[in-house]
Amino acid sequence: MNEPRRGALDPRLYQIVVLGALLVYGWTWLEFDITPTRAGLLLATVLLAQWTCSRFWGVATFDPRSALISGLSLCLLFRTNDPWLAVVAGILAVSSKFALRIGRKHVFNPTNVAVVVMLLVSHRVWVSPGQWGSVAWFAFLMACAGSLVVTRAARADVTLAFLATWVLLVAGRSWWLGDPIAIPLHRFQSGALLLFAFFMISDPKTTPDSRAGRLIFAALVAWGGWYVQFRLFRTNGLLWSLAACSCLVPLIDRWLPGAAYTWPAPQVASPKDASHASLPRRRSLRAGASALAR
Repeated sequence: MNEPRRGALDPRLYQIVVLGALLVYGWTWLEFDITPTRAGLLLATVLLAQWTCSRFWGVATFDPRSALISGLSLCLLFRTNDPWLAVVAGILAVSSKFALRIGRKHVFNPTNVAVVVMLLVSHRVWVSPGQWGSVAWFAFLMACAGSLVVTRAARADVTLAFLATWVLLVAGRSWWLGDPIAIPLHRFQSGALLLFAFFMISDPKTTPDSRAGRLIFAALVAWGGWYVQFRLFRTNGLLWSLAACSCLVPLIDRWLPGAAYTWPAPQVASPKDASHASLPRRRSLRAGASALAR
C-alpha cells in the first residue's frame, strides 16, 4: 500500500537529520567548498520561499520539512560563486512544488529541477562531484540504507531498482571494454550518486503511483543517465535524465494506475465522545488544503 499508516514516522524528518549531519561533517572534517554563510543563505531562501508560496497559494499551514530537504540537498550539490544565483536556485526549487503540479503531485523533484534549470541558463553554476573519501561515503551509504528501514521503505523499490539498473549498465560497459574492476567501483563510490538515489529519484511526490510504474521509471532514469554520460559524453547525466523522465510520470500513472502517496499524518488522541466523530473529515480537509505545501 502507498498510504502510510497514521502516526508513522515522516520520512522527511530522517532525511533532514541525515543531510544536515552530512553537511556539518563536511564542514568539520572534509572542508566542503560551501561556507556556512552560503548554506545559511540557501536555507533561509528556501524557508522564506516556502512561507511566501504558502501564503500566495492559500495554504493554511507552513510546513518547512520539504523545503529544508531541498535546501540541504542544494547545499551538498549546487555550487556557484554568485550568491544571487544560489538564491534563485532556492526559489526555483520551492516554487516548482506549487507551480508545476498535476493533481496532488509535483511534476519535478524540487532540487532536480532547480539544478537543471540553473545549469541551462547560466555557465556560472556547477554540480559538486561529491568526492568525500571512502570513509565518509560508506558512512553516508549506511545512513541512506538506514532510511529505508526507519521510514518503512515507502519508495525503496525506486531506489533499489535504479541502483540495480545503474550498476548493471555501468559495470556491463566496463566489462565490455575490458576495464579493470577499479574503474566501475570508483564510479559507484560517489556521494552525489547516493544523494540522487536515496533523496532525489525516490521522492514519493514525483514518482509513479504503482510499483510496476516505479520500476519502469527507475530503469528509464538509469538508462537515460547512462546514455547521456557514456554515449553523449555529457556530465550530470542522471540529473538530466530524471528531469526528462519526470515528464513521463503522468503517462505512466495513466497506464499503470495506483494509490497516490501521502505523507504520514500526525498521531492524534483517540476520540472519547461523539463530538469527535467529525475529526477524520476535518483532518481530511486540512490535509487537502495543505497538499500544495508538501
